[in-house]
Amino acid sequence: MATAYTEKSIRTLESHEHIRLRPGMYVGKLGDGSSPDDGIYVLLKEVIDNSIDEFAMGFGKRIEISLTKESMTVRDYGRGIPLGKMVDAVSRMNTGAKYDSEAFQKSVGLNGVGTKAVNALSVSFRAEAFREGRTKLADFSQGQLVKERRQSSTRERNGTRISFSPDEALFGAFEYRREFIEEMLWNYAFLNTGLTLVFNGKNFRSENGLLDYLGHNQTGNLNYPSIHLKGEDIEVAFSHGTHYGEDIASFVNGQNTTQGGTHLAAFREGIVKTVREFFKKDYEAADIRASIVAAVSLRVQEPVFESQTKVKLGSAEMGPKGPSVRNFVISFLRKELDNFLHRNSDTAEAMQKKIQASERERKELAGIRDIARDRARKANLHNRKLRDCRIHLNTRDKKAESSSIFIVEGDSAAGSLTACRDVATQAVFALKGKPLNTYGLSKRVCYENEEFNLLQAALNIEDGLDGLRYNKVIIATDADVDGMHIRLLLLSFFIQFFPDLIRNGHMSILQTPLFRVRNKKKTFYCYSETERDRALQELGKNPEVTRFKGLGEISAGEFKDFIGKNIRLDPVTLAQVHDTDELLAFYMDKNTAQRREFIIENLVVEKDLVST
Repeated sequence: MATAYTEKSIRTLESHEHIRLRPGMYVGKLGDGSSPDDGIYVLLKEVIDNSIDEFAMGFGKRIEISLTKESMTVRDYGRGIPLGKMVDAVSRMNTGAKYDSEAFQKSVGLNGVGTKAVNALSVSFRAEAFREGRTKLADFSQGQLVKERRQSSTRERNGTRISFSPDEALFGAFEYRREFIEEMLWNYAFLNTGLTLVFNGKNFRSENGLLDYLGHNQTGNLNYPSIHLKGEDIEVAFSHGTHYGEDIASFVNGQNTTQGGTHLAAFREGIVKTVREFFKKDYEAADIRASIVAAVSLRVQEPVFESQTKVKLGSAEMGPKGPSVRNFVISFLRKELDNFLHRNSDTAEAMQKKIQASERERKELAGIRDIARDRARKANLHNRKLRDCRIHLNTRDKKAESSSIFIVEGDSAAGSLTACRDVATQAVFALKGKPLNTYGLSKRVCYENEEFNLLQAALNIEDGLDGLRYNKVIIATDADVDGMHIRLLLLSFFIQFFPDLIRNGHMSILQTPLFRVRNKKKTFYCYSETERDRALQELGKNPEVTRFKGLGEISAGEFKDFIGKNIRLDPVTLAQVHDTDELLAFYMDKNTAQRREFIIENLVVEKDLVST
């Protein structure tokens, strides 16, 4: 029977109510702090963005951030929010000075939303503004005003102090990870030379902008010293490394656009055009950009982002009266990069050698790729390694955002997953035994090894991520030693040959329950020993405890709960892609002295587990 649709069905929500009802619209996914794009970091970023905009307008060269168990505090030394409008500026939607292009030029926050979202999603939120010897303070909870003090005199320097505590009713039990915050602050420093950020007493400052960014984010070998080009509203730094794939970071008005956008597409196109024209040879675009390490930063007036979280630029123009983003970036590269290469012949020669090496490798693999593709097509006809889903769309299509593929070990686990998956969006790929350790091998292994050939064909990543068929690639192995080993072997393969898959946030590890604790009335699925002990305490006497060691031990009926809307995924991140040689050598090389020492120092034997 259909629900009645009457006047009572129509509701008008206050702005803070709407934010709390649909938090994903404002901060993306909520998360628990285990991923750098979780909501609690977006809240911090929204507050810092306002302070960065003050610095960009020439006010305040220092921002102080402090984290305690109770709250996060950001203090800047900009102009300070005008006292008479401070309460509205931090609580009323679509209220702020960012609509005044004279007061804030080329800022990242233009919609009057950010701080209001932080306010509404915090159990406690305090705003203080200091201007010309006067101050104003207001306290809020869940977006509603709790206490407002009258203006009073102060000796504090001009600026703003914001303190907030994310609401656990929305975010659950969360924990800030310092490394994610520090990486965010380093990015702010690299993009705002001359600015000092201080986090719990530690300073973050850069004098060389994106040149420092590349140095900070790479520890492997480069083919030539990084090229650093700066112009009005644009900065570029890049080189070529030894890894596979492209590693290009993009920024707009100091915002890390992790999903790229028009400026990134223009940079990729501009590099290809300029290199072809300089060397007077029609190199393949893939050969030119293979192993590139780059960062590009733009200042755009009134930028248009594709969501409130501002991770993808949608602007076509640099400003209301400016050139297109594409033409601006390409013209800059054609002039400045061409001039640089003419003045630096050693760098030009090293760049060409790298491009030619990528070209040779591609051509050497061409024949074996054709054979491998034919083998993959025939294999798909005669076996059931891939249980595909109904979506066959590129990840750039929004309909594919929900698509995923589980990589599992063996037919038993594949059977459980296949029986309970969402056929429309979830695919399953079954491995046959342990995959090959690819450390130290060339990319030929991607085609000559049957398992990896079929896997990369299923993902459609031979030519990069443009053809990736699934938005999420999920490794789902057993919770035992063999399962962990298979997980490491798979990660080694992807890190070595397809790091873009990880770098762009497509890879995760499936968490499955280790224990089932139940009695006749209630069942708990526990993902750790702590959760198991808590369940035992709640259920009281003689509950049944089952330890799951393999995915095949979990019935399809139970498994459905673990891969549905409450799925638990650990994202795989790769902060420093150029450190992969050292990383893989440590974990995947033959018995290294370093690894033996690490195991001995961290060994936990059964008697130790019993005593704890």
